[in-house]
Amino acid sequence: MGHSQYDPVSQGQRAWNAGRKVGAKRALKPRQIWAIRFFLDREGRLRDRALFDLAIDSKLRGCDLVKIKIGTLVAGPEIRTRAMVVQQKTATPVQFEIMADARASLLAWLERRGGAVDDFAFPSRVDHANHISTRQYARLVDE
Repeated sequence: MGHSQYDPVSQGQRAWNAGRKVGAKRALKPRQIWAIRFFLDREGRLRDRALFDLAIDSKLRGCDLVKIKIGTLVAGPEIRTRAMVVQQKTATPVQFEIMADARASLLAWLERRGGAVDDFAFPSRVDHANHISTRQYARLVDE
């Protein structure tokens, strides 16, 4: 049996994933989470800290996380202990608990941010009526 002319191995090329770890990434350890929180606090990045804490607590995909509105998080002058979001990919409602650290950072961010109940919690700098892009969220995660 011969080799195909389209087979990259027969032409001496390496596979794109040769030597790379493929699959799901490992979850962050508590020590790493606290190190990230410390860094964001030290740099004074309220929005990023609130986004990080909400991502850790909710375990939502980035596309669902950036579309959260203030009304989903706030009940009167306080941050809710539980919130519900309908996922974009599966169209199923997901309820999650917002822990004390996340509530504190979200409250600090939303007090600075201001806005109405129908506004996005994490607005875009370019178009204030829109949310940050999932690409921008990915850049923040990579950083």
